[in-house]
Amino acid sequence: MKISRDDVLYVAELANLELNESEVETFRGQLDAILTYIDKLKQLDVSDVEPMAQVLQSAASPDGALREDVVRKCDVADAILEQAPEAKKPYFRVPKVIER
Repeated sequence: MKISRDDVLYVAELANLELNESEVETFRGQLDAILTYIDKLKQLDVSDVEPMAQVLQSAASPDGALREDVVRKCDVADAILEQAPEAKKPYFRVPKVIER
């Protein structure tokens, strides 16, 4: 196995997750399977494949653009903030959810 129990616990700590022992083993197996699959992909010969930055390129849109970007005015902030229980323009007030 490429992923150790300590690796899973380290990643969980970075993500601020608390895992029980069965979850640690489940995720260790899943992460190991992902890395094993990536190793298979590394074996592919892609020397004749042209690099691409956009997968949606076509003859109609060679640069991959889906539509023109148009700047439009959007005046919904006041109406939305009026519906919020604790709003102080231009912000929403929310309870603290991360404690560390």
